[in-house]
Amino acid sequence: MQFILPKLKTPLGIAIVAPSGAPLDEAAVVRGIDILRQQGFTVHNYYQPEQRFQRFGGSDEQRLAQLHAAASNPDVSIVMALRGSYGFSRLLPHLDLDFLANSGKVFVGYSDFTVMHQAMLARGRLSVAGPMLYGDFGCEHLSDYTLSQFIQCISQQRHQLMFACSETGAIDVQGRLWGGNLAMLTHLVGTPYWTEIEDGILFLEDIGEHPYRVERMLLQMHFAGILEKQKAIVLGDFSGYQLAVHDHGYDFSEMLSYIRSVVKVPVITGLPFGHISDRASLVVGSAATLKVANQQAQLSMEYQF
Repeated sequence: MQFILPKLKTPLGIAIVAPSGAPLDEAAVVRGIDILRQQGFTVHNYYQPEQRFQRFGGSDEQRLAQLHAAASNPDVSIVMALRGSYGFSRLLPHLDLDFLANSGKVFVGYSDFTVMHQAMLARGRLSVAGPMLYGDFGCEHLSDYTLSQFIQCISQQRHQLMFACSETGAIDVQGRLWGGNLAMLTHLVGTPYWTEIEDGILFLEDIGEHPYRVERMLLQMHFAGILEKQKAIVLGDFSGYQLAVHDHGYDFSEMLSYIRSVVKVPVITGLPFGHISDRASLVVGSAATLKVANQQAQLSMEYQF
């Protein structure tokens, strides 16, 4: 399958959409838009505070309209999610996913936005697992690393990052890069919206999931035959959980040891991706190379603008 990332226009028009949760602080939305403009983007904001509905950035119909309107705008090159949380799943049966895929836009986000990455993979389109308006550009202190990763990612045809990992063995594999939020991926397995890459490099992250829940989701993917088809599994940040007294030493490292004993594919840790301040940008669907030596990992992505 050939993957296509549309040629980006200069100056870059970026659309803000809220397919999932509403912002917790409206001032952060204003701050984030100002930061994007300072970076040279022309911002088209499709989120409207008065359209907030329950926990969502609008009713289902309004959030659908945001996505379709952003994809229809000829002055937009990038469509960025305002926030994750939850809500994209409700839109899936009603979205014109073929239209979105063929719109020539680069869709950017993570967490709940993993659903969009899956939809683009199914249609041979690249997308970017990267920053979102509210939690990144709208925060009090924008991470230089997150910003530089995003700019490098969208302005080049090759993107590379280095990170420390605990693995002592040597690894050198190539494959299609794909993945995202673990809960969202397991949520889609067995549905018409599931897209699987074989011989790929699968990256995963999650927030607030106890190690036993992470294990359960990984086992679900293992039992479904997904993990064994990969060249490597790369874990990002898994934080925000609390261990209980009755865990009796069962923590994330013990869970990981068990998974490694079951899954006969290299499982690498340390990827700077997930619900963290300093987050890498990853081109989902790119041709990737993962090299590990002396507890240092190098992830390289190649893609065509």
